[in-house]
Amino acid sequence: MNLSGKTAIVTGASRGIGPYIAKTLAEQGVTVLAVARNENGLQKTKLEIESSGGICHIHPFDLADINALEGFVDDLWDQYRPIQILVNNAGIEKYNHFDQETSEDISAILKTNLRCPLELTRCMLPKMIEQREGHVINIASLAGKKGVAYNTIYSATKAGLLMWSDGMRQEFMDSPVDISVICPGYISDAGMFYDGGIDPPAILGSSKPQKVADAVLKALRKGSCEIIVNSVPVRFLLAVGQISWRLADKLVKLFGVIALSRKRISI
Repeated sequence: MNLSGKTAIVTGASRGIGPYIAKTLAEQGVTVLAVARNENGLQKTKLEIESSGGICHIHPFDLADINALEGFVDDLWDQYRPIQILVNNAGIEKYNHFDQETSEDISAILKTNLRCPLELTRCMLPKMIEQREGHVINIASLAGKKGVAYNTIYSATKAGLLMWSDGMRQEFMDSPVDISVICPGYISDAGMFYDGGIDPPAILGSSKPQKVADAVLKALRKGSCEIIVNSVPVRFLLAVGQISWRLADKLVKLFGVIALSRKRISI
């Protein structure tokens, strides 16, 4: 896809890796429609994009308001059509013992991380098909490939996002809409993990948020189905998991992942 002159919705664009994705797209000549609840964060993203000569329109909106979502999408479409790119990036997590989770916590994480991308894509897909051009990019996580102790609801939502993306790609393979999924691991410098102030296990390492933004760019340009953003040891761990889950679990414990997740409960 030639990106110059295209328009993209980027959710979760007020903080974390969202601004990196928004700025990277804007640098390629994409008009960015930045969506998030935090208007102050959106204003910062807009300022950074426009200071570099890019175009960014901000739209404060709570994507968890499912009943208002369709009207919100219709309003964006009426203002900015055609919209060729949708980046489902917004997400939340909460580390806790699963038996101490509340129904409210479970519902909030499921809605933000899984239902919102599904609903937003459901609203956008017919418009993309009608205009004969579109690309949906879902920001999942390696936590969706190997579950994370004490962050199990988040892991479940990202696994769901991965499998939904897989099924959607097959369902719409003969359509003008591409479906891609990006799987970051631990991210440094920005985002939910970074905000916790605890370093990842040294053996697994972390990736810069710009690498996630670059992966989005690669997916758009090459039509990549799935891109894993992380170091070689993580790929090795995932490969081991395909052979023996028990061995992979032992390696996760040995690498310090479970202990790290336990520490994050109190953050």
